[in-house]
Amino acid sequence: VFRSLPVCRTRGAVILRSFIGWNRDAAAWLERRYPGIFGAPSYKAELEGRIVDDIARLKPSAILEVGGIDRPLLERSTSFTYIGLDIEEKPDCYRIYDQFVVQSIEQPVDVEADMLISITLMEHVPDNKAAARSMFLALRPGGVMHHYIPSKWHPYSMALRIVGPVMQKWLIPYLRPSAVGVTGYPAFFDHCSPSDMAKLFRSQGFEQVDVMSFYRASDYFAFFLPAYVSVALFENLCAMLNWRIFCSGFVISATKPRNS
Repeated sequence: VFRSLPVCRTRGAVILRSFIGWNRDAAAWLERRYPGIFGAPSYKAELEGRIVDDIARLKPSAILEVGGIDRPLLERSTSFTYIGLDIEEKPDCYRIYDQFVVQSIEQPVDVEADMLISITLMEHVPDNKAAARSMFLALRPGGVMHHYIPSKWHPYSMALRIVGPVMQKWLIPYLRPSAVGVTGYPAFFDHCSPSDMAKLFRSQGFEQVDVMSFYRASDYFAFFLPAYVSVALFENLCAMLNWRIFCSGFVISATKPRNS
């Protein structure tokens, strides 16, 4: 009996992967067939566009990327010093960036930058008030920052907090195998809604705070087609009614005053 347990587990894993694969294929077909309902506008393209535009406009001498680890948004350039910051390090970090700092963004950073950027970072920070203050101090007067932040009230974000990081790491290889090693970190979603984060940045002294909401993250539910369809329809309703509280995430930019 005990010898058959590993065989049963293996068969169960094969069946589960087959079931999830069928659901993901069906969800992908719906997205191709009805992109207006199931397709997702690219928040990354919006974020990168803002960064590129400000690099051309401001010609920063130093750019600080927070939470990029070994998957940076930019490439090294002779026109600016590229500084990376994360709570952990990997060997490639010292090749990818001109300078790499190992610490939490919640603590003061001993660097000065003209631009600060991040993507899917701030939902993992326990105290974003401290993080926003540290960012303000790290930027030179007139400096800008651009972030993409998943929003805390989207169904995926709520499910993530319910499941927790331990169960999440166990589920990822089955539900989202392409995300293995990339996601699964503890998520706190402190101030992670468009209105709360904008208020937080303004309270720390930032101005020209600009927020753009995105509503499509139903692909997180593609492992089960009924959930995928239900979430996609809910997202479309929220987008139509401009219910930003339920957006999937948002790109937010802010500027440090020149006289600060």
